[in-house]
Amino acid sequence: MSMHIAVVDAVHPLLSERLVRAGHRVTAMHLLDDHALGQALHDVQGIVVRSRQLTSELLRQAMSLCFVARVGSGLENIDRGYCDAAGVLVINSPEGNRDGVGEWCVGHLLALLKHTHRANAQVHAGLWEREGNRGTDLCGRTVGIIGFGQMGSAFAEKLAGFGVHILAHDKYRTELPPTVVPASLRRIQEECDVISLHLPLNEETTHYANADFFNALAKSVWFLNSSRGAVLHTAALLDALDTGRVTAAALDVLEFERSDLSSLDPTIDPATQRRLLANDRVLLTPHIAGVTHEGREKMARVLADKIIAAFS
Repeated sequence: MSMHIAVVDAVHPLLSERLVRAGHRVTAMHLLDDHALGQALHDVQGIVVRSRQLTSELLRQAMSLCFVARVGSGLENIDRGYCDAAGVLVINSPEGNRDGVGEWCVGHLLALLKHTHRANAQVHAGLWEREGNRGTDLCGRTVGIIGFGQMGSAFAEKLAGFGVHILAHDKYRTELPPTVVPASLRRIQEECDVISLHLPLNEETTHYANADFFNALAKSVWFLNSSRGAVLHTAALLDALDTGRVTAAALDVLEFERSDLSSLDPTIDPATQRRLLANDRVLLTPHIAGVTHEGREKMARVLADKIIAAFS
């Protein structure tokens, strides 16, 4: 089945090349604004998207639409309700950047434990502080992973060899690898030294890690979030850092990001943003955990495979 497929974001060229070789017609539309894009979608059967917002108003202008394919994992930029009602297949490619996310989590967890960001800044400033930067070993710690899909499982895989105990909580997944112990949220809050979030963003998970979440912790934890910014209530995390319920945190995603991931939006809770940016116990990166050279190509290849398999 030959289809006309619109690519509405800049993506790895391998994706279009694979689709064209499979007999499909691919049109690059990433430079069009929403008005022009809506007009151009009238005869397409497929849309490939990365971070662009695909609203129902935009999608309904594609009268013959069969699928929407996301280069990445999260689907919150796609109107899933419209797609479900219209019978439009929604595809994503979390397999492509899972290694990057898993490695980011291990790297930043070690950076927190060993104070490498602070020690680096001190040495550059001419200071040589050894005892004040005494670190903590990861070996022997208990790591809690909340959400055990592609990203959570990748983190667990990368932890192999560190001598840690891994607990995982995922209400939609019961079968876990033998090295991972299924656990309730309460058990993770009571036993874990490290907690890492790997949840999709939806109504159920918005502000999942809130004041109640942190107040339920039995001991101080190192906290990671590389999923979606709004899964965490940032003000609650900062309060937990102030009270000692959280020792330190690493965040790749922030609830203050613009929807197109281009930057932070300074109009969203500016007081909390200032408080976050001033806290030297939080490592921050600009939504780059899965942004690797290898991941970009892998996501394109995985997505092409899925589209071709579904519409060959």
